[in-house]
Amino acid sequence: MDHNGRDDDRKKEDNKEEENGLSLERVFENQEVPSWRNQLTLRAFVVSFVLSILFSFIVMKLNLTTGIIPSLNVSAGLLGFFFIKTWTKFVERSGLLKQPFTRQENTVIQTCVVASSGIAFSGGFGSYLFGMSEAVAKQSTEHTDAFKNPSLSWMIGFLFVVSFLGLFSVVPLRKVMIVDFKLTYPSGTATAHLMNSFHTPAGAKLAKKQVKVLGKFFSFSFLWGVFQWFYTAGDGCGFASFPSLGLKAYENQFFFDFSATYVGVGMICPYIINVSVLLGGILSWGLMWPLIDTKKGDWYPADLKASSLHGLQGYKVFIAIALILGDGLYNFFKVLSRTLAALFFQLRVRNATSNLPIADRSSPESSKILYDEQQRTRLFLKDQIPTWFSIAGYVAIAAISTATLPHIFHELKWYYILVIYIFAPALAFCNAYGCGLTDWSLASTYGKLAIFVIGAWAGASHGGVLAGLAACGVMMNIVSTASDLSQDFKTGYLTLSSPRSMFVSQLIGTAMGCIISPSVFWLFFKAFKDLGTTGSQYPAPYATVYRNMAILGVEGFSALPKNCLYLCYGFFGAAILINLIKDALGKKWARFIPNPMAMAIPFYIGSYFAIDMCLGSLILFIWEKIDKVKADAFGPAVASGLICGDGIWTLPSSILALAGVKPPICMKFLSRRTNSKVDAFLGS
Repeated sequence: MDHNGRDDDRKKEDNKEEENGLSLERVFENQEVPSWRNQLTLRAFVVSFVLSILFSFIVMKLNLTTGIIPSLNVSAGLLGFFFIKTWTKFVERSGLLKQPFTRQENTVIQTCVVASSGIAFSGGFGSYLFGMSEAVAKQSTEHTDAFKNPSLSWMIGFLFVVSFLGLFSVVPLRKVMIVDFKLTYPSGTATAHLMNSFHTPAGAKLAKKQVKVLGKFFSFSFLWGVFQWFYTAGDGCGFASFPSLGLKAYENQFFFDFSATYVGVGMICPYIINVSVLLGGILSWGLMWPLIDTKKGDWYPADLKASSLHGLQGYKVFIAIALILGDGLYNFFKVLSRTLAALFFQLRVRNATSNLPIADRSSPESSKILYDEQQRTRLFLKDQIPTWFSIAGYVAIAAISTATLPHIFHELKWYYILVIYIFAPALAFCNAYGCGLTDWSLASTYGKLAIFVIGAWAGASHGGVLAGLAACGVMMNIVSTASDLSQDFKTGYLTLSSPRSMFVSQLIGTAMGCIISPSVFWLFFKAFKDLGTTGSQYPAPYATVYRNMAILGVEGFSALPKNCLYLCYGFFGAAILINLIKDALGKKWARFIPNPMAMAIPFYIGSYFAIDMCLGSLILFIWEKIDKVKADAFGPAVASGLICGDGIWTLPSSILALAGVKPPICMKFLSRRTNSKVDAFLGS
């Protein structure tokens, strides 16, 4: 992944500093490390709560539009630093400041916010959970009567009984993964570097400048969202429907939709991801769908509804699923084999872990133990979380969950849940371990496996579609929170934050997310009546994809239109082949090979957002060529500002929609011929 390289560079710099005696922890030597209880301050959780609402709106908007969600760790850390710094300055002037703001408290905020907004993704509001709804079921031709409409009460209840298991499953292994095996966890390490840099004198100055830049672009993005709203009085109105590349291109989903969010996402995502999305759009909407459309009446009946899965829509959905599964399963087995091989090797040479190539360490010949490592290990092992506590917690929550879930989803029998919970700790460990090696969380892949296994086990006559989707939710929440907590333990280790404070912060953040995320989704669900409908403002593409995976798991290949199976085989094989080529070429050339998962996203919804993302990439590329230092320092702040401003505008726009306030103007674009007809009609 993109930040692996950046992370290696940072670590090399750190090692140089350590060799020169300028160790990072010596900079903070005179600062006392607060006890784990003092790291958990009321002000930290107040700020976390505010930021959790902001980030839940952002993640929800991304979920319901394309499903592409970039890492928001930098934004969470930066905004947490800004809010508490402002707070402490204000209190300091009044002479009431009792506790200074530390990097440990900053880490607690970041952990809490990411845990909370993470529920907006793993809660399945844009995938499995919304895939159960009547709105999505109506768009399929099979099992249209198998649905469960969203309701605030059962969504909150469901999340509370499934979201905490992953945390308890991984706690007993934190020492093994962080101290013994020294797994890198690139995102966790990068976040820790950020936290540490904020609290050095030079870093604090830079952070203030970054916050200023973020604020400017936040304001611009928010005001741009407000301005656009005035022109969206009807369907297909406004800047989001601007045929910037011509009307024919617009019909095939090629246009720039003036979305500040996706320009920002493009600045954060690696270049190859943005290019992959564009390539996928060109291949599908530019080439394949127009060709398959010419087979209307031969491959599929010409009189089918546009949303029927036995028509063109079926090819769009199932070929996208084939690409996603090919890429997901290849990476699943790759990470699993690496995990097992590394684990086997490490267990064999447990007493010589310093020889392992997994983390960049000083040479094994050197007997010198670095000062930083000593400090970090001592404090990491100081505040233990008893193993009996985590095992008892897991068993207790699993028992409550097994008893409760069949009452929420009648199709999900207690023995399906029990089987998932028996295997879940092993899968959660594999995901957390694999994430430490590669920075890849395969939570959605584990979820898809649960869809097929439980869906096929339940069968069509026993509500296999809903059982599969619910099982996906159970599995996804466990493995996702396990890898998130492991990343946080790594961040905590590198910032001298206590594992206890990390665990408590993750618990509180998860609890916040279980209430905030369903509430935010409920606001979208009530405000936008066409939510989840193809071609609407919020099409929720992955809800349709996940539901059709469940149908495929229950029905088998009989659900596919003519020749679709052969095309699916081809794209499934192509995804595996692309990944094999990527791995065979090595790092130097692999960065030029497209990503099949990213290519699959526009197959279903079109490539309008790919143009936004590529524009974001182009801006960053030119900026890096002009001034790389400034681009590296302020690029993430600009991107975060664009995403946050546009994301937070969805709150007032949802409230306006709920209140029945309609925009005053419809800006629409017509061809010359249509315009002449409209003029003639109005003239008559």
